[in-house]
Amino acid sequence: MADMAAPIAPADPTVPRAPALTVGFDLDMTLIDSRPGIKAAYQELTARTGVYVDADLAITRLGPPLEQEIRQWFPEERIAEASELYRELYPQYAVAPTPAMPGARAALAAVHAAGGRTLVVTAKFEPSAKLHLDHLGLDVDILVGSLWAEAKAEALRAQGATVYVGDHTGDVRGARAADALSVAVASGPCEAAELRAAGADVVLDDLTAFPGWLAAYLARDAESA
Repeated sequence: MADMAAPIAPADPTVPRAPALTVGFDLDMTLIDSRPGIKAAYQELTARTGVYVDADLAITRLGPPLEQEIRQWFPEERIAEASELYRELYPQYAVAPTPAMPGARAALAAVHAAGGRTLVVTAKFEPSAKLHLDHLGLDVDILVGSLWAEAKAEALRAQGATVYVGDHTGDVRGARAADALSVAVASGPCEAAELRAAGADVVLDDLTAFPGWLAAYLARDAESA
């Protein structure tokens, strides 16, 4: 994986322009199936705190920031404490059980084969996201964490992303806020109809369809040019 610390900053005219193609991807349920790992982390959180978290339910609504889920189980005054403990437990319990989603490697490779850059923009705590990418050997050029929904547009715009791929309606909103093409994959908690209703430009069953879609998309762009 390439430089993970690329800053978000205004464009500098003295710096060479980024490649014409930069494709952003969400992480959970787009590039990785984080359900087994997150379930294990929540179960351990329950064991450590004595506060019951229905881990099977929690993993059906992945996407939003951690604190949103923690708030369903802990009183307000314990949210910060429980979230911090969860993040401490995460490397030990959540990384190893988490596989790549079908088609994830091929999707990233397709962008690179087209001369583009790959960018992950996720609501996940960035150090945790990096652990997943490193563990699975996913070839990502830039990683930005702790951004959700419309806030993802900050990183997408800064890196010049023209396409953003995600599984949640929040990802669709982020793409639209960045004026990027929203490519949704129905591999997470949101069904295809829900993603279309949120404004996705393209809806794929999962990432296995992405390389073919990207080839056709770039061919259309070349013809129009």
